[in-house]
Parts: sequence; structure tokens; C-alpha cells
Amino acid sequence: MRKPEQPFLVLGIATAGRRDLLSEVFARLDHQSTYPDLAVVCGATVEDVDKYALARAPFPVVVLHGLKGLALQRNAILDLLEAHWPEASLLLFLDDDFVPATTFVEQAISLANEHPEVVLATGTVLKDGIKNSGVPLAEALHVLDDDQRSGGAARIGALQDVYNVYGCNMLLRLRPILEQGARFDANLPLYSWLEDVEFSRAVARCGRIVRSSALRGVHLGTKSGRTPGIKFGYSQVANPIYLWRKNRMTARRTVTRVARNLIANLVRSFRPEPWVDRRGRLKGNLIGLSELLAGRLSPMRILDLD
Repeated sequence: MRKPEQPFLVLGIATAGRRDLLSEVFARLDHQSTYPDLAVVCGATVEDVDKYALARAPFPVVVLHGLKGLALQRNAILDLLEAHWPEASLLLFLDDDFVPATTFVEQAISLANEHPEVVLATGTVLKDGIKNSGVPLAEALHVLDDDQRSGGAARIGALQDVYNVYGCNMLLRLRPILEQGARFDANLPLYSWLEDVEFSRAVARCGRIVRSSALRGVHLGTKSGRTPGIKFGYSQVANPIYLWRKNRMTARRTVTRVARNLIANLVRSFRPEPWVDRRGRLKGNLIGLSELLAGRLSPMRILDLD
């Protein structure tokens, strides 16, 4: 039961194409030392969410659907809370393949209470499957158990100020964000790559953006449900340049990101990893660069690419 002085925390999850995985990961929330007051899950389609599996949670769950794209789905959650849950003060966005430590919600509330100047926070990712073929759920649970036994979750160091949060786990202080009218950029469609950077810089004027060693978890980095190679490769060029034009990213960061991805895709296209479509990404990179030169570059173009 929530204490009267405890902030109202909502868990928000946007999902697409991972119905069974979502149910498995969501079931792990039963083990949280403190439960969220509400969970809002937004699927791209009705089939993306097993309502009956989620209904077993020991806290209320609201399910939305009908919007495709990470930014649009997260905005739907923000819109719902603003319209119907004015008492909500914290929103914890987790990816559908992020497995939090059992103290994650409890530590998120403590962070918000002890640091009212923080508007956005992200946690420490103990293992990130985005960097490899992915982390199986059983392995993620083993990593979290080992971390708990070693006292990792109890080591609460000083907060580290960061340029942006990591999109797989984001704690938002809702009042200043909603008062500003901030939303995720709908011009970054589908996987919405770099939406976490854009949103972080958009709300930076509201308060500190930090990384906490107390918020711990594992990002499975599941490959199903992700943007196809050619589309993602185009986004690797279009999205950073779009953010630079919006003054959400410095020129140096923009050039570094584009160049690093282009070089990685070019070099690894000769011996691509089984889990990455390097040749598709490289093709998307080259289309993006050609459209940049032609003055047609736009993140929305991935909707038309095959």
C-alpha cells in the first residue's frame, strides 16, 4: 500500500511485436519491493498485448493500442495521464525487454524524493543485449541475482549528470514536463531512434538529467520487433541531422554518430554479425547521405523505404 507522502508512480511500457516476451517480463514486476501505483501499456495493435496475462499483476493495469511508433505510443501514455490521472507525479518508462532489479521502483521513488531538482533519470544497465545477439531472460535474472547478492543494488553513489537518458529505462518527473507541454517527437517514426536524446534536451531546462547507480537492470536487446536494416540505416543518418537542425544535438555529436555508424556498417558488411543486417543498414546509410546532398533528407522517409 502506498504511503500518503509517497509520490504516485506510473509504469509506462510501449510495445510492438513481442506479446509473449512482454508477458514474461511483466510477470517479473510481481517481485518488486515496491509496486507502481498504476501501469499503462500501449501496444501498436490489439495482438501485441495479452491483457489476461497482465491482469494478474498486483497493481492496476491500463492497456492502450492503435498507435505504431515508440514516440507516438509514449505520447499516448503521457496524454492519458495528463487527462485522467492528475495525481500522477512520476512516470517510469521501461522498454518491453528491460528487466529491472527488484528494488528499481523503490529506488526510483527515493531518488525523486531526495533530489527534487532531478527531472529525468536513467539507471545503470548491468548487461545490454543491444551490443550483441541479445540476453536471454534466464541469463538476465542470473545477472540480477548475482548483483543483488554482491550488494550492488545497495551501493548508491552520487548521481552523475548526463547529456541524455537511455531510452530503455527513464524516470520522468511529470509536473514540470507536462507544464512545458513536452512530448516525444512524432517526426521520429517507428523505432524512433534517438528519441531519448531529443526528449532529454527538450526538457533539460526543467531540471537535472542524471544517471543513478541505484537504479539497476538488464536490457535484453531482443531483436524481434525492431526496425528493418535499411530503415534503421537511414535513421542512423537522418535522425542525428534532424536533431542537429532542431538544436537538440551539437554538430560534433551529430558528425560523430553518423560517421561511426557508417564506418561500422561498411567494415562489418564484409563479415556481418548474424543478428545485424549490416548490408541493409549500409544501404540505408547511403540512401540517407544521397538524400542529404539532394536536400530531401527526413526521418519520416523510412515509412516509404522497403
